[in-house]
Amino acid sequence: MERRAFLKCGACALVALAGPPRFLVRTAAAAAAKGKVLVAVFQRGAVDGLSMVMPYGDPGYGAARSSIALQPPKTGEQDRAVDLDGFFALHPALTPLVPLWENRSLAVVHACGSPDTTRSHFDAQDYMESGTPGVKSTPDGWLARAAKALPATPAPFRAVAMGPTLPRALQGDAGAVAMQSIERFDVRAADQTAGRGFESLYAQGVRDLLSGTGRETFEAVKMLKAANAARIAPANGAAYPRGPFGEAMKQIARLIKANVGLEVAFADIQGWDTHVGQGAEQGRLALRLRDFGGALAAFAQDLGDRMADVVVLTMSEFGRTVAENGNRGTDHGHATAMLALGGPLRGGRVYARWPGLARAGLFEARDLPVTTDFRTLFTEVATRHLGVAPTTLFPGWTAPAPPLGLFG
Repeated sequence: MERRAFLKCGACALVALAGPPRFLVRTAAAAAAKGKVLVAVFQRGAVDGLSMVMPYGDPGYGAARSSIALQPPKTGEQDRAVDLDGFFALHPALTPLVPLWENRSLAVVHACGSPDTTRSHFDAQDYMESGTPGVKSTPDGWLARAAKALPATPAPFRAVAMGPTLPRALQGDAGAVAMQSIERFDVRAADQTAGRGFESLYAQGVRDLLSGTGRETFEAVKMLKAANAARIAPANGAAYPRGPFGEAMKQIARLIKANVGLEVAFADIQGWDTHVGQGAEQGRLALRLRDFGGALAAFAQDLGDRMADVVVLTMSEFGRTVAENGNRGTDHGHATAMLALGGPLRGGRVYARWPGLARAGLFEARDLPVTTDFRTLFTEVATRHLGVAPTTLFPGWTAPAPPLGLFG
């Protein structure tokens, strides 16, 4: 499939399209749509799931981490891990997510990951985003397949990634769009003349698209501006953390509230490769988790009742070693923890077939084993929330029975 990207100079925007955008129809009829939305969040760099959601009830946890183990929860003491169920606890930097846990709209899936054993960030991310572990030749991403399988609607913003380029997960024949922000979403060339710059850009090399994709994209830009999404302020007192991820989640919330027909969205957050100086309650990992948890909590607060139709699914390419290394960090591991939040979920639970942290039960005697294939989680969310047929998501793979039970 081909992807078109249009990059303006300086502070100008980039627009990317994946495949023939079959949904870019010249109509704003989708502006009244208020359907289901799936938001995928990729924690790039391999988050330490054992710190994000700490198994303080497992004696192997503290024994393996002399300087980076979190202190177990203790009633009345702040800046300590927050107890979830008597065995697992949230990192204190994720305290903003506690109200979502308490109202049962946040769930954790632990010991989750890919059956492929690579420790390469690049390969593991590719496998997770394509949905085909161990296979590098898959032409499209799992989210693109999910979006393509949904009933066709005249919405030019059905599938959107917040960022300068289209992620692997949304590459394919789904007509996904990448944008850095709603305010900067445009197709003008450097001369700042919208119509003339856009069409002259096409005329230089893709004249054949002028009668189709190009003009439809131009009209999609006009539709977004007409929806006035850029002026929709956070609601319900929501305050997003400053930074790329907080901004991305704020932009996705704006698209949802603008009713432009969004069904699938994607954002990522970098900085989880904590080989050195990972820290415990404070430190490098805690700073990342603070941005991560704060943005997710603000997103849910911003959407309010609309979260009844929204599910956010987090993922990371693999986890990290159970034991800390000689640099007070952790190295590339295997399984990790993933989060799901939204109104329709059966939250307030940690879904895990916990393997324990005793050395004899670890993967290669060093890593948390994968007991839940990430495709099991992704399939359940996409089928139960979006209504996608499971056979379209992951070629040649069938989800095991019974399901996790994330939905009632």
